Amino acid sequence: MRLALALALVAAPMPALAREPGPQDARDTVQAYYAAIERGDFRTAYGLWDRGGQASGKSFAAFRQGFAATAHSRVETRNPINADAGMSQRRITVPVDVYATLKNGKRQHFRGSYTLHRVVAGVSANPADVNWHLSRAKLVAVR
Repeated sequence: MRLALALALVAAPMPALAREPGPQDARDTVQAYYAAIERGDFRTAYGLWDRGGQASGKSFAAFRQGFAATAHSRVETRNPINADAGMSQRRITVPVDVYATLKNGKRQHFRGSYTLHRVVAGVSANPADVNWHLSRAKLVAVR
């Protein structure tokens, strides 16, 4: 009986392990952020920041107001760098070029990076914490 049970356990299919978000997922998060801004979905864009938007350093109202003069924006991302794996935290930097057109027709170009953060699966009670979230932006105007 024990042998039959042992064989049954060995033969039983293993549950699929969830895939940990990787560098391309971080890049996709930055692109999703700008896509949300472009379509005027500021609630989604704000929610892509760590701690429910708080990592943006602004209230939701101030965040939304920050885009009041923006007609269009788009981002070009490059390969993520500086991946850092702590015991239960992950961080990665996504280099970007951001292009914006203001409602008055003026064009702007910013270069810099976003640092993203996530928690290793199984560490947080909030399942969304395993996804990449923006934690810091460093953008400077290109003249």
